[in-house]
Amino acid sequence: MLLTIDIGNTNLTLGLYEGQRLGARWRLATDHERMTDEYGLQILGLLQHGGCSPQQLHGVCLASVVPPLTGRIVQACRQYLHCEPLVVDARTDTGIRIAYDDPGAVGADRIVDAVAVQHFYGGPACVVDFGTATTFDALTADGVYLGGAIAPGIGISADALVQRTSKLPRVDLSAPPSVIGRNTVHAMQSGLLYGYVAMVEGMVARFRACPELGPQMKVIATGGLAETVAQHTDVLQIIAPWLTLDGLRLLWERAQNQRKD
Repeated sequence: MLLTIDIGNTNLTLGLYEGQRLGARWRLATDHERMTDEYGLQILGLLQHGGCSPQQLHGVCLASVVPPLTGRIVQACRQYLHCEPLVVDARTDTGIRIAYDDPGAVGADRIVDAVAVQHFYGGPACVVDFGTATTFDALTADGVYLGGAIAPGIGISADALVQRTSKLPRVDLSAPPSVIGRNTVHAMQSGLLYGYVAMVEGMVARFRACPELGPQMKVIATGGLAETVAQHTDVLQIIAPWLTLDGLRLLWERAQNQRKD
């Protein structure tokens, strides 16, 4: 079995693969204070819950956008799983050509997403990842990663409203009865959800207008809030909540094939 780990600023996402099939998967809150032993014991508990022992693992592949946690989780895998993880970063041979000004500045998760989209759907494509930030990434028909756009995530926007105002309360991210809110809670829900949907629709339209992408551009959504946003717009054509984990599996397999060659 293969364990894949995506270390994000808000969520730690893990998936257990048997061959190409994704079995147990977990989305946890990222805890910046947790130490190596705590992460190791937590991962062991998750594996047990998924019906897998460390002895059944043949590898671990991870991507991280939280450098302080990367080393702790790598060490946890060494100590508790007895595996040396493959850490995907700017130096990894992904098979994707990166046309960013500084390829090393692209988040590992964005490249992993591009690998999965190129494999499963092909380009031209726009990948919308709903994480701490919402990222829009462009992939051409011949598999070149062009770059993209980064916007504040819905959670960041909601937190800013509460923290920077005196009277606005924290609200659940759910659809209000009407786009015209008749009370403060509904007004905030309308602004956060429908305003965010409008932003996504506008960005997708602008990406599609780019000559490198064009009207045939596919739109693939991933991340924890992808399904929530997709309920209120038809521009998100493919919902792939575990896209990053699938990309990590593909990169693990690529690395193993290269070693055999």
